[in-house]
Amino acid sequence: MKILKIILTLFVSSTLGMIPIEVFASEGVTPSNLTTTSYGIWAVIVFFAAYSLVIAEEQLHMRKSKPMIVGAGIIWILVALAYISIDKSDQVHGFLNHNLLEFVELFLFLLAAMTFINTMEERHVFDALRGWLVSKGFSLYKIFWVTGLLAFFISPIADNLTTALLMAAVVVAVAGGKDEIAKSEDKVKFVALACINIVVAANAGGAFSPFGDITTLMVWQKGILEFDEFFVLFLPAVVNWLIPAVIMSFFVSKGHPDPVIEKIKVKRGGYFVILLFIFTIAMAVTFHNVLHLPPMLGMMTGLGLLKLFGYYLKITGENDGNVIVNEVHSVGRWDIFSQLERAEWDTLMFFYGVILCVGGLGALGYLGLVSGLMYGDLGATNANILVGILSAIVDNIPVMFAVLTMNPDMSEGQWLLVTLTAGVGGSLLSVGSAAGVALMGQARGIYTFFAHLKWTWAIGLGYAASIMVHMLITPL
Repeated sequence: MKILKIILTLFVSSTLGMIPIEVFASEGVTPSNLTTTSYGIWAVIVFFAAYSLVIAEEQLHMRKSKPMIVGAGIIWILVALAYISIDKSDQVHGFLNHNLLEFVELFLFLLAAMTFINTMEERHVFDALRGWLVSKGFSLYKIFWVTGLLAFFISPIADNLTTALLMAAVVVAVAGGKDEIAKSEDKVKFVALACINIVVAANAGGAFSPFGDITTLMVWQKGILEFDEFFVLFLPAVVNWLIPAVIMSFFVSKGHPDPVIEKIKVKRGGYFVILLFIFTIAMAVTFHNVLHLPPMLGMMTGLGLLKLFGYYLKITGENDGNVIVNEVHSVGRWDIFSQLERAEWDTLMFFYGVILCVGGLGALGYLGLVSGLMYGDLGATNANILVGILSAIVDNIPVMFAVLTMNPDMSEGQWLLVTLTAGVGGSLLSVGSAAGVALMGQARGIYTFFAHLKWTWAIGLGYAASIMVHMLITPL
């Protein structure tokens, strides 16, 4: 009964994002305890109502940002009314400023990164990679391992969502397209296993890089861990992917798919954009580690350089840029603002809603109710392991934001542990990560929740093994 209570409390605390007094103390204001007031109670109800709609996104076909943005607005109205009722309305602005600063730094960083990825996509960089893989004539068994390996090593740079979509496109193309796959039980099984492998590999690869996942980016920008400290998680991440991959590989067919010849040429400037992206990442790291400036400033500077390169393409006669916006193919000169438009705005706005909702609940005084239970009674190790399991059920963004805002007194090894578990824990279920959800749409009817669930036990073995490896190589 006690452990059930702890798990339930952990779920509530992680989804509400309990914010300690110290978080706002740096802003010169301290939250009042308004948790038992009608404003506090209604704020919790609004949050859970909004988040329930997020969880039901696939069934309702409603983008997840919509309920969260509305919920954030209502919660902050309740915060304002609550503080007016106790004659402390002047404090609300301080609370809001703190949360807006958190959002703006991450928003600008992600916007710049997404624009680079979109530009590389428009220059056919990813299509050329996919075409090269498809034309190699690998066996299904080799494709299983090649796509998993590439997903693991591309996701630390291009993020786990983009990587998973790219590798899944390769798998579907090799198998002959969705119509052909549906006619063969063996191909259905292969695509399902390959998609599971890709999701696990992309999430594991993203866990050891500040750029691989939004949660790792949050930890880095918060200053909890330095850039190079994330790479300590490389070996645990490898183990997390390899164990389920090896198990599943025994069930992958050794046959060869029908040969496909697909050659796609990278558009002019595509390779330079790759180099510019690497240089931009280097700038972000330098700005943070050497100049003690927010990493987003380096990313935005790189975005400015990309804009200048776009101008160079324009004045030197670039006229073959086919821009794809909202899946509509239009012909015209390449335009950097078209790539900005194609950013994952739903994800960015969802992130705004999460931070504002969590911050509003923190301002109402939902603090210290469970941090002692999680990191006191349970201990940091058990709490951090449970955080990973919870991230398979609840999106890992609010889970990690909750941990960061609780800011428990933990060693560097424990912060690395929770970074690992929050990153790879989402692989336990297909709905536990953005990569899994995206692939359920891309390979609809083939890679499903229950197809993934059949292999959760193998993924769980990898999850447990990665934690043990981390404990062996990193002092907690």
